[in-house]
Amino acid sequence: MMPLYTPWGEALDRTAPLPEYPRPQLRRESYMNLNGVWDYTVCDSEEYSRRNTGKIVVPFSPESLLSGCGFQLQPGETLWYERSFTLPEGFVKERVLLHFGAVDQSARVLVNDCPVGGHEGGYLPFTLDVTAALRPGVNRLTVAVTDRTDEGPHAYGKQKLKRGGIWYTAQSGIWQTVWLESVPQTYIRGLKITPLFDEGAVEVRAHLSAPAAGEAIVHCGDTVAARAPLSAAGACRLSLPDFRSWSPEDPFLYDLTVTAGDDRVESYFGMRKFSTVEWQGRRVMALNGRPCFHHGLLDQGYWSDGLYTPPSDAAMIWDIQTAKALGFNMLRKHIKIEPLRWYYHCDRLGMIVWQDLVSGGDEFHPLYTQALPFAGVHVKDSPSSRLGRGDPAGRAQFEKDLTDTVRLLYNCTSLALWTPFNEGWGQFDALRLSDRIRALDPTRVIDHASGWHDQGGGDLKSRHIYYRPVKLKNDGRRVLALTEFGGYSLPLPGHCATDRRFGYRPYEDRESWTAAVEQLYEKEIIPLIAERGLSAAVYTQLSDVEDEVNGLVTFDRRECKADVERFRALAAKLRF
Repeated sequence: MMPLYTPWGEALDRTAPLPEYPRPQLRRESYMNLNGVWDYTVCDSEEYSRRNTGKIVVPFSPESLLSGCGFQLQPGETLWYERSFTLPEGFVKERVLLHFGAVDQSARVLVNDCPVGGHEGGYLPFTLDVTAALRPGVNRLTVAVTDRTDEGPHAYGKQKLKRGGIWYTAQSGIWQTVWLESVPQTYIRGLKITPLFDEGAVEVRAHLSAPAAGEAIVHCGDTVAARAPLSAAGACRLSLPDFRSWSPEDPFLYDLTVTAGDDRVESYFGMRKFSTVEWQGRRVMALNGRPCFHHGLLDQGYWSDGLYTPPSDAAMIWDIQTAKALGFNMLRKHIKIEPLRWYYHCDRLGMIVWQDLVSGGDEFHPLYTQALPFAGVHVKDSPSSRLGRGDPAGRAQFEKDLTDTVRLLYNCTSLALWTPFNEGWGQFDALRLSDRIRALDPTRVIDHASGWHDQGGGDLKSRHIYYRPVKLKNDGRRVLALTEFGGYSLPLPGHCATDRRFGYRPYEDRESWTAAVEQLYEKEIIPLIAERGLSAAVYTQLSDVEDEVNGLVTFDRRECKADVERFRALAAKLRF
């Protein structure tokens, strides 16, 4: 791998990376960021012999350039993190909470050598109450991490210990912000915010550590738009009869303040409704009750210098704004969960999000994941090893992660669609699990089996087409969606991470590449809207990633290959 720094990674302040409050929809004044330079040691888990020691920049994984380490954590090894901290005077109210945005893959946490908890799984946040372990003055925080990557029951996404092609460098350890906050004895653990678009109202549910009197207040700028007391169960409904709706063209957000006892948190929401409607006798995607073509990009969420971790807030914003400037109104977050600030920026900038659940499972049989799908054969997805789901523990972990992911991202205004399975990888019981998602979140659309092994459920008839002309048929019941296509490759010298070149059709200069993409849209995609009721199209992909050079921008985000005006002209034709 060739070292490629993004502009933001090159300017990184190692002592204070990613300093912004990491949870925009549940903010408190109490906040102490623990990102920065930590000590680390790598040990063999069996012999406990020291393999490596030094300094690491948290929250970047040791495999990334920005961590300052550059080693691969192997199965059977333990990565020990350590740092000290002193709480500011007046910081402690009654309880002190330690938050981790994400740690890949299994974590044990100690404060002053006292075990305070841990977590399994590499993509979801966790919180530990560390009050009892704290002492006056200097405190010591220790985190022990192991990562089996693709060798266990946990989701691992596009990571592989043997990277190459569509598989990327495996990363491990702490990869999202670590922070402390202090709360009263009774505090707000979380919020569930549901815009009721058709009813002109919003429902707020506060998950409290103990019953307490409280109130929710909706602000529109400096004006109080609505207020209501919380019920004994921590819920209320606020009427917004003349609300301003959210859309990519007008991404208006209301501010929300919720109090309970002595605790106070700030949040926000947008008034919008994602659904499907009938248009000229076909089902199509809709926003706020009106047909809305979802013109998207596949977004892997990898960075040349931070791997899973964006090098800065500005870097996340650049990706979203660049996609929007090119005429796209949607990003399909592919087999990864981003830091919550990424979703916040999509909310405020007006970018619709499709969210994949993170894939995992055992090795799958290429006959069922490659040969049969390309022949148009769809198989039943009862649990089995042929699709990589022979392990009951892996299936149970996936279902737990599904529930936790939906709950984590429920409040994201821009999130329109859930995709539990992609291209048959780790797929099982898609119809049942789509029902599970629907029960957890009836406010969004579901693509139950993106690409192939369609079980006839969900809201989309979803197809991936590469290497051959795009031809689709509408089944008359569901939304017709081309959920992956394109992938034309264009390497730019000086901006490639490897000497390998992966893409679905190679080009050597920008003009021929641009002309080919234009022809693909003009001849094969745009006509399908009127002819077949095509309702969504997801081009592969936003950025290059390692061997893949089929992005609209380079892996280091220093060059945009796409001509803004020509791409915006294509986008203008993708509408009902």
